[in-house]
Amino acid sequence: MKLIGIGTDIIEVERIGRMIERHGDMFLTRVYTAGEIQYCSPRKAHAQHYAGRWAAKEAVLKTLGTGWARGIQWTDIELLNEYGGKPKIILHNRAAEVAQERGIAEIQISISHCHAYAVAFATAVGE
Repeated sequence: MKLIGIGTDIIEVERIGRMIERHGDMFLTRVYTAGEIQYCSPRKAHAQHYAGRWAAKEAVLKTLGTGWARGIQWTDIELLNEYGGKPKIILHNRAAEVAQERGIAEIQISISHCHAYAVAFATAVGE
């Protein structure tokens, strides 16, 4: 496998919690996929889980080398958990097209969060 890009991001959990309080479902459905909402919302520390996914999406954008340019939407990047809890990135729509253009076969992700912060590190690899 060939390393194509790396990205990292850190976010304050409180910032995401405030966005959820202020904007509710409008914020959630703009930023998170139905699968992500289904995973995060029932959790006691849901703001930490949403913040982790926010950081993951930002880290993935850095691996793509685009930022929010080129028509990529928040929900084009989805973080789901495999059996056993391992996080997995799934790209949709424009994010998937950009990844294909850059020769990215997979984006590996690592996420961690505590009461105050969430951090993610992404690695884009190709054949």
